[in-house]
Amino acid sequence: MSDKIFRRALLTNDDGINAEGLKVLEQAALEVADEVWVVAPEHDLSGASASLTLQTPLRIRTLAARKFAVAGTPCDSVIMAMKHLMLDEPPDVVMSGINRGINLSDDVLFSGTTNAALTGTYIGVRSIAFSQAYHDINKLPWQTPAIWVARVLQKLMRSGWSEKVCMNVNFPDVEPDQVQGMEVVRQGRGSLLALEVDSRLDKRATPYFWFGFAMDRHSQVKEIDTDVSAIKRKAISLTPIKLDRTDYDALGQMGLTDVVS
Repeated sequence: MSDKIFRRALLTNDDGINAEGLKVLEQAALEVADEVWVVAPEHDLSGASASLTLQTPLRIRTLAARKFAVAGTPCDSVIMAMKHLMLDEPPDVVMSGINRGINLSDDVLFSGTTNAALTGTYIGVRSIAFSQAYHDINKLPWQTPAIWVARVLQKLMRSGWSEKVCMNVNFPDVEPDQVQGMEVVRQGRGSLLALEVDSRLDKRATPYFWFGFAMDRHSQVKEIDTDVSAIKRKAISLTPIKLDRTDYDALGQMGLTDVVS
């Protein structure tokens, strides 16, 4: 009998089927799951959020046994896996990532990594998103999640992790032996200052555009219980997130229990 904690694991991401982070996650998943399936977008779709492909047909390319590239979004990939490729025996965990770059605070709104995991939660499976912080894009400390992913999953399973709760996990930009433990913290607020549009001209004087973000991670340094502050302390941040986006404080303040005529 297997001593691993999962029977079947589904892996996806938003950086694309060939991303280094997905390869790292696949190796880590083999430590905790008997069977690992990889179903991910054909290309990099960072920032895809919770988008679905509804106007064009989806196509799948088989790369190997239990490994598929989807010509669609991260959420498309999860749905295609769970409602078609793995329909005979659904996974008991969905792992999304490992994203190249952190997904903290407001980032989760636009992140294809976190929203792919939330799609798994919506379907009814324990789901988790992994992201890796970096300062130098050419020197990501991939060995850190390679060692810590299994530990995170073991900790969560011991804690009674429910399939109704999606976990957003971020690894600090340090080597594995420099990680200052794991912290269960809330999602921070306000790090996204602005959305920007960069307008340019190509060689034929035709305009084209790039979207960008202005970020401020320093505004939350004084808050000690957020995902941002945990990363600042070189800890792994674990944040439970959910599908319900209702602002319950506003709900009570606005008196929405009253009958509107």
